[in-house]
Amino acid sequence: MSANPTSREESFLVTGGTRLAGEIPVAGAKNSVLKLMAVALMARGRTTLTNCPAISDVPAMADVLRHLGCTVEITGDTVSIDTPAEVGHVADDKAAQRLRASVCILGPLVGRYHRAVIAMPGGDAIGSRPLNWHQTGLTLLGATTRMDHGRLVAEADRLTGARYGLKFPSVGATETFVTAAVLAEGTSVLENAAREPEIVDICTLLAKMGAKISGAGTSTITIEGVDELRPVSHRVVGDRIVAATWAMGAVMTRGDVTVTGIDPMNIHVVLENLRAVGADVETGEDRVRVRQEGRPIARNIRTLPFPGFPTDLQPMAIALASVSDGLSVVTENLFEARFRFVEEMIRMGVDAETDGHHAKIRGRERLDSATVWASDIRAGAGLVLAGMCADEVTEVCEVFHIDRGYSDFVGNVRSLGGVIERVDTSR
Repeated sequence: MSANPTSREESFLVTGGTRLAGEIPVAGAKNSVLKLMAVALMARGRTTLTNCPAISDVPAMADVLRHLGCTVEITGDTVSIDTPAEVGHVADDKAAQRLRASVCILGPLVGRYHRAVIAMPGGDAIGSRPLNWHQTGLTLLGATTRMDHGRLVAEADRLTGARYGLKFPSVGATETFVTAAVLAEGTSVLENAAREPEIVDICTLLAKMGAKISGAGTSTITIEGVDELRPVSHRVVGDRIVAATWAMGAVMTRGDVTVTGIDPMNIHVVLENLRAVGADVETGEDRVRVRQEGRPIARNIRTLPFPGFPTDLQPMAIALASVSDGLSVVTENLFEARFRFVEEMIRMGVDAETDGHHAKIRGRERLDSATVWASDIRAGAGLVLAGMCADEVTEVCEVFHIDRGYSDFVGNVRSLGGVIERVDTSR
């Protein structure tokens, strides 16, 4: 596996007026593979993950694990992690601060070794994502937690089963509680749990390793504690966000795209919204075909936890609204800073405004090319799609964000007929 370059001095030049068409495979999910790599900490020996995406966050996560004492090999789409009998419990500060997913080592370390020290994690600038729900879950299991000079410290003499009702179905808090509880004594129950396919993927891996988990994919997960886990091999679930990105790009560019390697049920709500704006959608066992002939129809969309419309696709929803016929309202219910994307769309001539959690967008037939900035992974992808609907060449800056979540983004866009070039702007 070789991730794309990640220099902050690189941009994408996107030529407008192209139509996306063709077939494209989807690799494993970013929102799953990084968490699965952390789960490997819970079993001595070699855990092997296949169908891993070639994104820059994977080697970054590998560095986090190596700092703890693991041996990590990345070959093609396979990541192999050798975990020794004992690992360190203090995460590398620099690695953790640049990678939001580094928080997912918290549950595995506390679960198996009863101690963990991690810096407040970094990642995308999309709004506040505190760790208080993670801390509450660990406390109920018997750990003590505290903040110490910008680090979260969690320690326990022993962990015992507990019942925890989340106030909100947080993906991260669900992951932390479940991974810590699988090696606790007794039974644990998590209520109002996150239901995302990536949660199911993590629980599937844990079950293969010997954990006793029921209810994954529902709002109540029950865990019967076991004494130890064993290393296994596992295939990462297909990336529903990447799949939906290409599907929405097909609608925006009035194209015809078939995405393979994805369970259509994992993007069911997205596909229903695309049908509502006028797309022809066909689904198979592991594929989706999306065709759009005329201009899409404006539609209101609101983000919600799974199985609702994903917050990670909110920038693409706004980009779609920007070329739709009529007025659309996009409501963001999860992260307060994701509307930074609207400011970039305004640079491209879109009639848009934000009011609290709502963005109102009046679509245009054709957007204006401009220089715009990616503030996070999904905003960057959304800006590229918008650039394909602009009159000339749009420059998308700080594309290192996109490299964190999309394998060979430029190659994939070109394979579908898009005209895009990566350029070094430092010269």
